[in-house]
Amino acid sequence: MRDSVALEKLSDRDKKHLWHPLTQHKVSPDVLAISRASGALLYDEDGKEYVDGIASWYTCMYGHCNPFILDKVMDQMQRLDQVVFSGFTHEPAVRLSEELVKILPQGQQKLFFSDNGSTATEIGIKMALQYHFNQGQKRNVLLAFEEGFHGDTFGAMSVSGLSVYNGPFEDFFIEVERIPLPTKENIGSVLAQLEQRLKNNNLAGFIYEPLVQGAAAMKMHDAEGLDKILALLKKHGVLLVADEVMTGFGKTGRPFASDYLDTKPDIVCLSKALTAGLIPMGLTTCTEEVYMAFYSDDIAKGLFHGHTYSANPLACATALAALELLQSEEIQQSIKAISQWHQQFGEEIKDHPKVGSIRQLGVIFALDLNVKMERYGNLRNKLFAHFMGQGVFLRPLGSTIYILAPYVTTKDQMERIYGAIRSALELV
Repeated sequence: MRDSVALEKLSDRDKKHLWHPLTQHKVSPDVLAISRASGALLYDEDGKEYVDGIASWYTCMYGHCNPFILDKVMDQMQRLDQVVFSGFTHEPAVRLSEELVKILPQGQQKLFFSDNGSTATEIGIKMALQYHFNQGQKRNVLLAFEEGFHGDTFGAMSVSGLSVYNGPFEDFFIEVERIPLPTKENIGSVLAQLEQRLKNNNLAGFIYEPLVQGAAAMKMHDAEGLDKILALLKKHGVLLVADEVMTGFGKTGRPFASDYLDTKPDIVCLSKALTAGLIPMGLTTCTEEVYMAFYSDDIAKGLFHGHTYSANPLACATALAALELLQSEEIQQSIKAISQWHQQFGEEIKDHPKVGSIRQLGVIFALDLNVKMERYGNLRNKLFAHFMGQGVFLRPLGSTIYILAPYVTTKDQMERIYGAIRSALELV
């Protein structure tokens, strides 16, 4: 029996029991089995090599199976694997808090652990709502950007604006209002609209992806317009919840996208590159002022939210190693190099007849095809198959092709990505 299983391909065995995310299995029955990974490369069960052009959903920014991180985690495994974080603490969590506060946006002082990006934003939403509740204020409406995406749990879905993910659940959402992304043309009207809306005084918080909306196809907006919105909301006591799950830890060229802004968030949501793609973890950080609204003799005013694996010591050790790498001269130089390569590639292809527009911030590069297509349609699938055939893992978001590769990606590997995009332009 065991021999027959060993002979059967992993991708075929997968079909018997597994249900994959963001997948309609009837129309997309096939999956690719990945057997190992190293640096910026993935290898399938047949030994074919792929450059991971999106760092496996923006997580493995220091490369797959990074030996420096593995050594740190293996050391931690031999001392403490897991312990309840309610009523207990441990060295990796304490040291992570000390190191992370040094680079977080100014004012962030307290860390609340969870398991992933959705839970990090879920907790940020709960903090914003309960902050006002604890002070006897009836502020029960959240503000968010159009086409924002903040995760798949119910609160995170509520503030997300992509109905392709949310459709069946919208009747159960918390109350959310949306505003458009700021542009030089609309910022005046957006601010005027907000001035009127704020007279009602029931907005609890504003959750936003600073500067780059990931799932909305890497849509970008400028810091100046966002800063004006944030300053106005802060003036009226609306808590600012920065979702840096995607943008955090160097991807924009600075440690956090919020570093480009004068008005700093009250709450920050983190995950993905936080633990370098090795072990799942989420973090929601906040200012001392937010924390003090929960600090009370009244037990009910505490934040009664918890996860079994909160502050898992192995995840904390991973995050500490990743932070050390992020701040190293080698990684900082790699971030600058990739940013420059993207600029050069953008200059080369921006006038191609099939390219509608390009945009870039740090290591994030995106181009919109001058072709109409569905987010999950046949042409998008054709592009995906083309990239994989070229040995490059890129995952188009509708007509948007984007790159967010590991910081350790070499020039030759990045040229493979650029070459696959050049050839794809001739297919559409």
